[in-house]
Amino acid sequence: MPPIVPHATPEVSRMRSLVLAAAALTALAAAGPARAADTDPPAPDALFLTVSGDQGGWMRGELLRCDPAPWGHHAHAAGACAALDAAQGDLDALVPAQEMCTQVYAPVTVSATGTYRGRPVDWHKTFANACTMSASTGDVFRF
Repeated sequence: MPPIVPHATPEVSRMRSLVLAAAALTALAAAGPARAADTDPPAPDALFLTVSGDQGGWMRGELLRCDPAPWGHHAHAAGACAALDAAQGDLDALVPAQEMCTQVYAPVTVSATGTYRGRPVDWHKTFANACTMSASTGDVFRF
């Protein structure tokens, strides 16, 4: 006599599907990209910039490319690239603006990941509010 298997509920079936999809995506990511031929040009420098609000309630992201010239959908790409060049790609060395900001605490977290002028970048910082973020980072996160 075969064993009795309880019928799976829709929630269990959905969870099983999500687990299988996550496992498949993990396996694909672990496999990595195919190795490019040595004659392929290097990938262009690009920084993926994000700004997220208090407790992750909202998030915006933009791709910034500065090499060979500023381009992309970043609203202030030229200013952002100029600021990064002046700081030699070090986001902690961006020149802050002399701007008066309120003391309202509404934290904003920014991040920059990718490469800038051939150097890897993985930078994250939380500011007290959007005004202090803008004053500290200028055009870089103004999109």
